[in-house]
Amino acid sequence: MISENPVSIANLRFLIAEDDEFQRRWLAVMLAKLGAQHILEAENGRVALDLLRSKQSVDISFIDLNMPSMDGIELVRHLANGDYKTAIVLTSALGSALLFSVETMSKAYGVDLLGTFEKPATPEILQRLIGQYRPPMQRNDGKTAVPSFSLEEIQRAVQADQFEPFFQPKVELATGKVKAVEAFARWRHPQYGVLNPAFFIPVLEASGHMEDLTWSVIERSVAACRTWHDRGLMLSVSINLSVTSLSEPGLAEKILQHIAGHAIAPQYITFEITELMAMTDVPICLENLARLRMKGFGLSVDDYGTAHSNLQQLLRIPFLDLKIDRSFVAGASQNGQMHIALSSSLELARKLRRNSVAVGVETREDWDLLRDLGCTYAQGYYIAKPMERDAVPGWVEEWSQFF
Repeated sequence: MISENPVSIANLRFLIAEDDEFQRRWLAVMLAKLGAQHILEAENGRVALDLLRSKQSVDISFIDLNMPSMDGIELVRHLANGDYKTAIVLTSALGSALLFSVETMSKAYGVDLLGTFEKPATPEILQRLIGQYRPPMQRNDGKTAVPSFSLEEIQRAVQADQFEPFFQPKVELATGKVKAVEAFARWRHPQYGVLNPAFFIPVLEASGHMEDLTWSVIERSVAACRTWHDRGLMLSVSINLSVTSLSEPGLAEKILQHIAGHAIAPQYITFEITELMAMTDVPICLENLARLRMKGFGLSVDDYGTAHSNLQQLLRIPFLDLKIDRSFVAGASQNGQMHIALSSSLELARKLRRNSVAVGVETREDWDLLRDLGCTYAQGYYIAKPMERDAVPGWVEEWSQFF
């Protein structure tokens, strides 16, 4: 399980943007009782923005949504468009539905949102939210800035065999047993170290050149699966398919040829497609999905809840697993609207007799809620980050000591 050293509240600088003087003072008193020593106050968004523009160093800003002159929604937009390092917490007395809407907006803007709460605040709520704060250097791992890469640079790296899959465990919630792992491509760059997909996947997808990387990940993932099976660790592995690969005639047969040398049964390999890809009407894509399932491979619909598909579209795909997007999972134990969305998604999977896989499980509260709601599998940083192939057996052995 993931744990990090919390930042001392006494060393943090807070800003409270709240028009109600009593609410503002009450929040300041609670922060002080928790150990805060540096607290700025603003009666509306405009004053808050002026404080931030005056180069005041603020780590966490508590922002009320309904304020005169400049409300919290407009303030969030200014923070997103400017070079402000503050993390934010949103608060309101106008109900959870509005908070959830603005939370979604804030995430789309890319601000560092720690969470939300309905007034009044409590010390427990504040402590939980502040505990999620990570300084900018820590969030960036303190590494040297990495430049963007051209298609040619990435293709040369693929040819030089610099890419490899890392594996994140999927745990069965009812038993706590590790049943599978998901493969995530990583670039072991000779200068910048291990780089995540954000540095290369968008470039490859935009140019339509995902094939070489996809086949490299398939080959290495199946080889890893063989290694684990030889050690008696009968894990399944999930691999993401790109639109380009799904459009390739004879995909199932080509995959079977790739795995034949490793003697891995298709039942141990699951291919994941996004919900958006599952909505395709392209005949060759639908044919490939049907053939993969017919050959015994598993199919999983990823990012469920993000593409607004309807049930009729989903049922065209012979999928076994429905992966619930992290936007419905992280924080659902604290957010009524997200709780409803998560419950509905899990109920759909149950009625369709499919497995449900919740991604983005980051806290014990998330884990407990998913288990209570009957989710099949969980995946996320609360369990483990993606890891190298050779680290998987040792991690599974350590995890099994908890169950």
